[in-house]
Amino acid sequence: MAAPVPDSAHRPILLVDRRQSPTALHVQRGVRRLFAELGHASLPELTLASGRRADIMALGADGLITIVEIKSCVADFRADRKWPDYQDYCDRFFFAVPDTMPADLLPADRGLIVADAFGAAILRDSGRHPLAGARRKAVMLRFAHAAASALHALADPGGISEGRL
Repeated sequence: MAAPVPDSAHRPILLVDRRQSPTALHVQRGVRRLFAELGHASLPELTLASGRRADIMALGADGLITIVEIKSCVADFRADRKWPDYQDYCDRFFFAVPDTMPADLLPADRGLIVADAFGAAILRDSGRHPLAGARRKAVMLRFAHAAASALHALADPGGISEGRL
């Protein structure tokens, strides 16, 4: 007979990056729900080849790569000027904000999503800037590796060394 499995093994939890505010985490959840409804798989906090971290990267069934930059408040937007660097790693780029954020503060030439913990809506679509084939392959491989590593961590909590995912 098999030994009893500790209760914690029945409730696998992905590691939480504790740098986000509660508002940013709510926006993240709503945006990921929206993309799931649209048939896209998404990952939070995906590190790009440049070393920058995309708040959310979504991958459509057709290979469309979208990056979403979450801005939880005006101060967050004003303090962060790294977002233009993400364009080199996606076909589409959106800002995602809570409904308390003034939309007119965000660049009009970027997509806009308003979200809370329960869902999200696209208020302004993003233009498409297709990636070159080699870059698309590299980004998709990074996405696939991160997704498979996250699944491994869920299936085998503690089975991967800290910092290896």
